[in-house]
Amino acid sequence: MRSPHRVAENRVAGPQRLGVLPLRVPIVVAENLRKSYGDVTLLDGVGLSIHEGERVGLVGSNGAGKSTLARILLGIESADEGRVARRREATIRYLSQEPDLPMDRTAHDIVFDGLGAWADAFRSHEAVSHRIAAQELGWEKLLAEQAASAHEVERLGGWERGRSVDVLLEQLGMRHILRPIAELSGGERRRVALAKLLVEEPTLAILDEPTNHLDADTIEWLETYLKEQYRGALLLITHDRYVLDRVVTRTLEIDQGQVHSYAGGWQSYLTAKAERMAHASRAEANRKNLLRTELEWLRRSPKARTSKSKARVDRAVALRDARGPQAERVARFELQTERLGGTVLETQDLSLELGGRELVRSLSLVLQRGQRLGIVGPNGAGKTTLLKAILAEIEPSGGRVVVGKNTRFAYFDQGRTGLDEERSLQHNVAGDRSHVEFQGKSLDIRSYLKRFLFEPHRARDPVAVLSGGERARAALAKMLLLPANVLLLDEPTNDLDVSTLATLEEMLVEGDSTAILVCHDRYFLDRVANGILAFEGDGQVTAYAGNYSDYRERRAERDAARAPLRPAIDKPERRRDASKPGKLSYKEKIELEEIVTSIEQAETTAAEIEATLADPALYAERASEVPRIVERQGEIQAELERLMSRWMELEERLHCES
Repeated sequence: MRSPHRVAENRVAGPQRLGVLPLRVPIVVAENLRKSYGDVTLLDGVGLSIHEGERVGLVGSNGAGKSTLARILLGIESADEGRVARRREATIRYLSQEPDLPMDRTAHDIVFDGLGAWADAFRSHEAVSHRIAAQELGWEKLLAEQAASAHEVERLGGWERGRSVDVLLEQLGMRHILRPIAELSGGERRRVALAKLLVEEPTLAILDEPTNHLDADTIEWLETYLKEQYRGALLLITHDRYVLDRVVTRTLEIDQGQVHSYAGGWQSYLTAKAERMAHASRAEANRKNLLRTELEWLRRSPKARTSKSKARVDRAVALRDARGPQAERVARFELQTERLGGTVLETQDLSLELGGRELVRSLSLVLQRGQRLGIVGPNGAGKTTLLKAILAEIEPSGGRVVVGKNTRFAYFDQGRTGLDEERSLQHNVAGDRSHVEFQGKSLDIRSYLKRFLFEPHRARDPVAVLSGGERARAALAKMLLLPANVLLLDEPTNDLDVSTLATLEEMLVEGDSTAILVCHDRYFLDRVANGILAFEGDGQVTAYAGNYSDYRERRAERDAARAPLRPAIDKPERRRDASKPGKLSYKEKIELEEIVTSIEQAETTAAEIEATLADPALYAERASEVPRIVERQGEIQAELERLMSRWMELEERLHCES
């Protein structure tokens, strides 16, 4: 019997859609997909479809085949069997976990390219305008080209459309938009790739873990953008349960090679899956009861073997050979704790600086036994730096860190740097030992690794071949062998599937652990944290009681309380400071960062022109060019003076800020 919560693939189910649903044109349809790697079958006769405007979530355990299915739907990987049909005029774009971007292009240029035909028209208009300004011959033709490209810019969205590039990059926390991709971190490259995809506005966007490397505020912005502004269809592969709940209208789950479809987001999926599993359990119980009855009949060995009795024998064999539902495999995490003393951890007027920038100013904090402190704030604010100061890996610029006599730290870093890529999984976790001591027992390393969902034959695999989720589980397996009573977890939720996250949450909460968690996963923080430490800019770090939602509520109340005061305060401040330079905007800070390079380039050009004018051969061989070169020299000199003046203005205003 089919579960009532299963959703037909050609319909878009959601709580707000009642009655007869409008027919939507499919963007991609997959039929009977099969895909195996060696003895492991990821997809076993999978069929699905995604229609215009749908918001679909894709969930499943690490290694279940989510990314593989996405690549097959996109066409960059082929299935062993089955077919995929894509609507001819539809554009389908994919945000991979490791985007491939040209290393010599700037972030801004790559995202600008996402505007497609509009970007081509805009650049064409700029190029022909420069040629006109340079007084090239053939003015009539150039003016016609300029008018045509201007008309194309207007037709494709107007002159303001290019601003979407700067807006998206700013909202995604990108500061160095004019730097080459080669100079950006892996997280910054993913944000550039995400911005490019959003600017493109494809018919279907397939986003593979889009929230990784984003801070909580940016994730909330992205969540709102996808829900309210993005017009195309979405296939979201994510472990962020709040995003799944608030954005998607249908959830697909890959489980044991099959794809199950459910109406609604995360909470609806959990409810419907529980019902499906209960139904499967009842069906399995009925199968076993019927099999028992048939086997008893066979044991009585009836003498007559009629066609009817033969059919009954065949049915008994079929019941015996039928495969019942397999229990979902879940990781098992346990912490080896040691007794904590009266003092766990304190920071006394702690200040931290990095590269001349103040990250933390005079932070005084007392970590209590059983406290799980979530640290939130923008990327680059100093969250990881604080953890390293606690571990005494960096020296404070002021104040001190006091560690209790009995305090033992276990550190889980976001880069998983404790893993050796070239060595095996077994060696990384246990060194040369074949057995490990865990919870007072001696365990074979393969048995221990099985707790973290690694089959025995995987023990010899080098870490280099493990997926992101497998690396995270390997790092956890290594960390949990340490006798510790305070956990320092830096982005522990990255790459972990939701079932593993639930197990980690259970370990921390049920074990009444003491921990400091740098985390962007709001759902995780709501379940685990009982205190929040928020990096709020300019070295200000504030402690809040409660979980993440409590912190957001307190912050909203504080901002609302300040809001009525702003009009009364702002006006006199503007009058008083009218003669003083204002603070730099986001774009002006970027301009200041890049203006030195522009000055150097202008100085180089000016020197080259001066050398040309000093060459006697110019006057003997190309005398007709002298007036234009002199004019160009004046233009460069004027541009150099403008740049220098602007640089001095921005520097002065930056100095006033500090």
